[in-house]
Amino acid sequence: MNSLQKSSRLAPLVLFLGILAVSTAAVFIRFAQLEAPSLIIAAYRLGLASLILLPFSIRQARREVTGLPTVSKFQTLLAGIFLAVHFAAWITSLELTSVASSVVLVTTTPLWVAIFSPLFLKERMRKEVWWGLGLALSGGVVVAASQTCAWEESRLVCASLASLFQGKALLGNFLALMGAWMAAGYLLVGRKVRPLISLRSYILLVYSTAAVILIGLAIVNGYSFTGYSLPVFGWFFLLAFIPQVIGHSSFNWALRYLPAAFVSLALLGEPVGATILAMIFLREMPLLNEVIGGGMILGGIYLASLANRES
Repeated sequence: MNSLQKSSRLAPLVLFLGILAVSTAAVFIRFAQLEAPSLIIAAYRLGLASLILLPFSIRQARREVTGLPTVSKFQTLLAGIFLAVHFAAWITSLELTSVASSVVLVTTTPLWVAIFSPLFLKERMRKEVWWGLGLALSGGVVVAASQTCAWEESRLVCASLASLFQGKALLGNFLALMGAWMAAGYLLVGRKVRPLISLRSYILLVYSTAAVILIGLAIVNGYSFTGYSLPVFGWFFLLAFIPQVIGHSSFNWALRYLPAAFVSLALLGEPVGATILAMIFLREMPLLNEVIGGGMILGGIYLASLANRES
């Protein structure tokens, strides 16, 4: 078995560790939001992640970027732009629409990756992966529905669909959907570039590009980068190190060895992990719908992983 085959076998495990790492983001963000605006949190997340990587990656990145084709340099820059707009659009959507609507729309990322992978990457998915994708996305809808639906007198009552298309909610839902499109673009471009450049160089370039854009957006919106308590800066650092440097970098590593559609599907495991961590650290117990939906998400990921293992 050569090194490429070994890495391909190891990739699902790395993805699992990545899911665990990114699942901590919700808890860290929740604590940081006690003082800091969401856009500042995103800017610190990418900015500190870039600074953490800088001393370990700058020399290698300079050397490898010089040898990259011009189109690959542009694609790496594009991945950073996609990542920045993903965070900015999704975070803003949470201020304009319900959490449930935002989560349902932003977690359609695997669907867009699956649709566009054959077009841009020439990667065809097996039918088992489509079944896994459908099951996982359905689970995401079930989880989100628990926020807007409730059982009343033996029947399920949900908020009106019309509320999704009224006033600020319409803009918020569009921004959440844009967040999904940007995340899909981030993964598709990463799948294209990662075989040509080392992980350390790639993530330094992408994260730093996203950081510059997010810092610029925070300045334009008049947010301050100072004046927060020491614990909040601690949450900023943990957010940068665990879910970004460890979590997102695990996904970027796996993009070299696994189809983009499968890597994107693994992202749906984040809400499940976040729910478990919220139980432990925030004492937030999941509703029955959330437990059922979480099981569907994990089942879908497992089904898709079996198909990938057999391929």
